[in-house]
Formats: sequence, structure tokens, C-alpha cells
Amino acid sequence: MNDMLTIAVSKGRIFKEALPLLAAAGVVPLEDPDTSRKLILPTNHEDVKLIVIRATDVPTYVEYGAADLGIAGKDVLMEYEGDGLYEPLDLKIGRCRMMLAGPRQVRVEGARLRIATKYVASTRRYFAEQGKQVEIIKLYGSMELAPLVKLADLIVDLVDTGNTLRANGLEPLELIADISSRLIVNKAAMKMKHARVKDFIERMAAAVDK
Repeated sequence: MNDMLTIAVSKGRIFKEALPLLAAAGVVPLEDPDTSRKLILPTNHEDVKLIVIRATDVPTYVEYGAADLGIAGKDVLMEYEGDGLYEPLDLKIGRCRMMLAGPRQVRVEGARLRIATKYVASTRRYFAEQGKQVEIIKLYGSMELAPLVKLADLIVDLVDTGNTLRANGLEPLELIADISSRLIVNKAAMKMKHARVKDFIERMAAAVDK
């Protein structure tokens, strides 16, 4: 079983955008994760399997060796506290921006701001680097609502088109980070299965560059 290569992915946009890259690298799942109830998907290789988990859990599975490799958004990796990972490849999919956003009239300078976000570590780091103290409120969704009901002055969230912000009278104010999905690798797997992991990384890199 040590020859088995396990790749952690999450359902949704990232998986859909990763499928053509995986196919170009020679890996094709035999079942559709949107219709299959299986959490471990077989592929066209008996010794390669995909495990389908929540996006935020991908780095944990990879760091602790439950998966050899994974595909995770940079936003998830920026929040992750562990260090048992390599991040060898930007897959250039799932692209968006992590932005500070809010009503135009809010002054970013001056008063201690209250920021609503699910990206607590990234937000704290961003303001600390500017020498600013802020109060951070953790939310899990519907960030745009927070300034409208005076729960927070500003939000930090992922922005793609910006349409949802505009529809709620908000606008992007400052860029925190450009986000895309990355290939991540377990450090032990990089040593123990070096040839196989390196070959897979190279095939994925070639697929990205096509």
C-alpha cells in the first residue's frame, strides 16, 4: 500500500477546475464527486486515489499524511497554522482576490475598526504589518451583511467579480492577497515516495503551462 498515491481535493469550483489539469497529468476519477456518495474516489490508476473533503481540511489531511498531496486555495493555506507542507506549484485555477471591503464613506485611518471575516489569521497579519490594531469578528458567511447592520465597519472576504459587494452598497478598498489554488505535498511523502511525487508535480506543472 505504500505505493498508493492519495490526493486530497474539495468539491465545487476548485475540483471542477482541477479536473482538466489532473486529466492532462494522467489522472481521471472513475466517479463524479457531485453524484457519488463515496469520499474516496478510485481513478484510472489502481495506485492513485482521490479523497474528497472540505476545502479547509485539505492542508490538515496532507500535513498528517492521510493524503500525500492536495489541492487547496491560497486563502485556506494562509489561514492554516501547520508547517508540515510543501507548496511546490501554483495551479492558476480558482483565482480571486482577498480584499478589504466596505462602504465608501468608512475611514480606514483613525478609529479602531471592527472587521468581520472568516479569514481571521490573514486579517490580523495584514493589519499587524501596518501597525494597526483592529477588532476581528469571525463570521462563516454573508460577510456583506455585517456593515449593513452595523456589526462591523469593514469586511475581509474573497472577491471575484465584485457584483455581490456592489449589490450591497460596498466596494473593494484594499488588496490583501491574490488567491489561486496550489498543489501541496506532505513532507514525509516527498522523501518516502520521492520519484512518484516528483513525477506527479512535473506532470501537473506541464498541464498548467499548456
